[in-house]
Amino acid sequence: MLTEKQLDQFLDEFWEDSQNEQTEAEQETAEKDLEEYALPADGMIIRQMERKGRVSRRTWFALVLMLLIVPLLLYLSVRYFHGRKYLICSLIVIIAAMMPFFMMFEGRKPKAREIMVISVLAAIGVAGRAAFFMVPSFKPVAAIVILTGISFGGEAGFLVGCLIMMLSNMFMGQGPWTPWQMFAFGMIGFLAGILYQKGILKARKADLCIFGFLSVFLIYGGIMNPASALMAYGTITWQSLLAFYISGAPVDLVHALSTVIFLWFLSRPLLEKLERIKKKYGLIES
Repeated sequence: MLTEKQLDQFLDEFWEDSQNEQTEAEQETAEKDLEEYALPADGMIIRQMERKGRVSRRTWFALVLMLLIVPLLLYLSVRYFHGRKYLICSLIVIIAAMMPFFMMFEGRKPKAREIMVISVLAAIGVAGRAAFFMVPSFKPVAAIVILTGISFGGEAGFLVGCLIMMLSNMFMGQGPWTPWQMFAFGMIGFLAGILYQKGILKARKADLCIFGFLSVFLIYGGIMNPASALMAYGTITWQSLLAFYISGAPVDLVHALSTVIFLWFLSRPLLEKLERIKKKYGLIES
């Protein structure tokens, strides 16, 4: 396990080109700015972002894309293709998730280090899901996705959620459930980023744990239970929906509680590291 000093030294060597571009004055300012990511007295893990009330066009576009186009695509894939084209649907969902993410760069080319951070977060989620494969529904995926959305924005959270589920299902098993899982976790990350940017979700352990529990139980369970009924019968009835919600409640409860545990232990170290990296190397600004 790398210590904090060793990790900072590794990052300095890996991104040496960024360090060379900074002047001594900029480096001194950056070092001073890094100090603010220590845990404040009010319990905040990172400084709460100050946002205006207006929602950007990029966010509206992402919201329409994720709430209308992607669910419609998933429904049609089950209704008319009976889940047989799930790999194609998964790739389409990934492309749909990438569009709002790359709009964050506002016309400029994303740097390799910015893409690398997203890739590393997705890899952590895949490894975390594989590490707890023996415990059903006890996974850190939702926690990683929520923290990504808070640190890098809702668009990045949606993309990481999609990537984690598509890549990890290569080991856990692909199927017609894959694009639905991608969409469910993506929406959790997107909502976390938007609520944090608007100041509704605070970067405190208790707040993050409450959001994690509710989002997994209501959003993930609220998407996957009807999806399971649709995949099983090709249509949804009130009887089948009720049956799947009742049978899925214990599984969703375990999943939600595991998310609370992972957020409690991971939120502070991971958010502090991500904020330090963002500040020091000028990465994605959500």
